[in-house]
Amino acid sequence: MVDASVLTSAETAEQSLDELLRAAHEASPAELSGALDRYTAAMHMGHAVVFLIDLQQRLLIPLDEDVSRLNLDDSLAGFAYRTSTVRVKEDNRGGLDVWLPLMNGAERLGVLQLRMDSLDALTLWRCRTLASLLSLVITSKRTSIDSFARRTRTRSMELPTEMVRAFLPPRSIGTGRVISTAVLEPAYELGGDAFDHSFTEDILHATILDAMGHDLASGLTTSVAMAGSRNARRIGADLAELVTTVDEALNKWLPDQFCTGVFLRLHMPSGALRWSNCGHPTPLVIRRRRLLDKELERASEPPLGLPPRLSAAPRRIHETALEPGDRILLYTDGVVESRDEGGEQFGLERFADHIIRSMAAGENAPEVLRLLIHAILDHGHSRLSDDATILMIEWRPPDP
Repeated sequence: MVDASVLTSAETAEQSLDELLRAAHEASPAELSGALDRYTAAMHMGHAVVFLIDLQQRLLIPLDEDVSRLNLDDSLAGFAYRTSTVRVKEDNRGGLDVWLPLMNGAERLGVLQLRMDSLDALTLWRCRTLASLLSLVITSKRTSIDSFARRTRTRSMELPTEMVRAFLPPRSIGTGRVISTAVLEPAYELGGDAFDHSFTEDILHATILDAMGHDLASGLTTSVAMAGSRNARRIGADLAELVTTVDEALNKWLPDQFCTGVFLRLHMPSGALRWSNCGHPTPLVIRRRRLLDKELERASEPPLGLPPRLSAAPRRIHETALEPGDRILLYTDGVVESRDEGGEQFGLERFADHIIRSMAAGENAPEVLRLLIHAILDHGHSRLSDDATILMIEWRPPDP
């Protein structure tokens, strides 16, 4: 016979969860925190505070304006974010602070803080479930609720950057076989850099773009290129047709503009990689902690958007096979050209060395790039001569 108190507890939990789900659909941003507190009180999970990561991944910023921001690199909350693990610490009152990462798949959104008197296995399970639910709510709401964007910005954003960022996908996406993650700076004054990644069935699609100039026209160029790429991808075009679509779109709508870029497709089950490089720096391969800078080097292709009379030849598509654990790096010039006060460039070797060292230290892929982009900014004292964008793909098929 089942204990009646267990049934009552289960029924209460289901009712409370149903109320929270309804509130998530119907509540305004100001009302959502109240609904969250009612749920955590009913479940004996204490007080909840949601912290979102800022645009440059240096601060955890609470949705509650009365709560202080936290530095990512020297706080327990930051450790939970950086490692994607749960952290628990006893507070000054004898209670517990529980920090849980807020993640939507591979994308790291922030952390959830729960302050409670005690913690058992069932409560921890409910805490994890709540963090997962809140991650889905934040992801679904952030495009229509500007409160999230306002809280995660530490200063105003320039108009061209606002336009390009509206086109960008989540910073990280992933499955059990592959993860694709990206960073780009300067966060608030982007010019012509952009990235894109998505899945269709068992294919990962990834793109990096670098438009001529550093103004609104540059942002328009990458926006049109991304729109052309997505339009072709979503009607099932092959890679050569996709690149041709981007060329034609730029020729039609922005005939005086051009950009460089790399478009690639990875068959996740097999590791078969196909790509087209249109006047862009050669993608890098890191294999078994070694940089293979020539692995994907092929004959140069012209940039995207050049008039047909200047580039009448069809785009060439290249193919190779990855090995399990390979990491592919797409990057723009600003990554290696960042200079310190003495004029020394960050350089390709330092770029690869940072990644290899972070990987050896056990950092996850998004954290590897977060550390790298901060190292690039620190090298140039937060001043970049050009946009710096990095997209890293890690292929990790399951063991046979």
